[in-house]
Amino acid sequence: MEIKILGPGCAKCKATAEMIARVAGEAGRDVTIEKIEDMRQIVGFGVMTTPAVVIGGKVVHKGTVPSHDQVLDWLN
Repeated sequence: MEIKILGPGCAKCKATAEMIARVAGEAGRDVTIEKIEDMRQIVGFGVMTTPAVVIGGKVVHKGTVPSHDQVLDWLN
């Protein structure tokens, strides 16, 4: 599963990537996390608040660090 984290590299963006990696590891899911920091690409997804999470080309979350349960739902 490919997951994109959109954001400028702020603390919340890093925490989002860490949360997804941790939950994926706990769930035994193989994920590839791509961090996108280029503002033109981020805006291209229609995102104005970061961090944002994109799965399957769709923005599934934006503006906050997702919870453990939210990430688990995405992975299932």
